[in-house]
Amino acid sequence: MNVVLWIIAGLLAAAFLAAGAMKVLQPKEKLVASGMGWAADLSDVQVKLIGAVEVLGAIGLILPALLDIAPVLIPIAATGLVITMIGAVVVHVRRNENQAIAPSAVLLVLAAVVAWGRFGPYSF
Repeated sequence: MNVVLWIIAGLLAAAFLAAGAMKVLQPKEKLVASGMGWAADLSDVQVKLIGAVEVLGAIGLILPALLDIAPVLIPIAATGLVITMIGAVVVHVRRNENQAIAPSAVLLVLAAVVAWGRFGPYSF
């Protein structure tokens, strides 16, 4: 199960790093034009903060275990990403963006599995 958790954490880290970096580095208008309609409802600073949370969460899923420094941060980062994705699902449901609900829900479940595994029976 430890290997499975590492694989899930690696995939989550890659996904959140890419998505977060895109939100941090691109202007809000470009994000809206590329299909992220929800960004139009938020300020530029809020979009950048969401991106920063995603990047930090991605780092928190991998780096503590690799450096063997405070590995308890891994399930905490996963829990933070669960909370972030709950917010994403709620936003997509409210905006009736049905195509965006499933990917957000999948990321939510995967982050919850990592949080459960690393807080519980497969902690470091």
